[in-house]
Order: sequence, then structure tokens, then C-alpha cells
Amino acid sequence: MTLTLDIPDSAGEVIAKSAGPDPTRALLEAYALEGYRTDRLSEYEVQQLLGFDYFEQVHGFLKEHGVHLRYSQEDLEHDMAEARRYRALTKGGRL
Repeated sequence: MTLTLDIPDSAGEVIAKSAGPDPTRALLEAYALEGYRTDRLSEYEVQQLLGFDYFEQVHGFLKEHGVHLRYSQEDLEHDMAEARRYRALTKGGRL
């Protein structure tokens, strides 16, 4: 999808000066960051929007811009349960 925006010349000049060589990419990244911060975009949607192949790239991008990953108490409890299950399996020699 192509989206065209009409903005005042003064705003365009500010964007061009601050965004570096690719202002379109800079605006897309800004949208992705704000969308993730405000819970309007998921991690997967950010990945798709920015053309990243791996979720690790999204994590690095978010970290580089000071945006924390969403990680709930439920996520932590699930990960801890999986770790305990894995440890029990490996102690029993089943893996």
C-alpha cells in the first residue's frame, strides 16, 4: 500500500534535516515505535511494517530506541513453568 501525505513545507524541511538520508524510512520507524509504545501495533506488526525477517531484529530496534518489550507476569510464569518442565525432562534423560 502506498500512502501519500501533504504536509507544510516547513514541516518537510524539519523532517528532511532531522531524518537523515531516508525521511520516508524515518517516519515509518517513528510510526512503528509510537504504535508499539501505545499498544496499537504488536511486535509482529512492527516486524512486518519495517520488513524485518526475525523477531530479534524487532527487539534490537526497540532496544536501540529505548522502548521496552511487553512482558507480563503471565509471560514470566509461563516461561518459568517451561523452564521447570525442560529441566525435569533433561534430568530424567528424556531429551
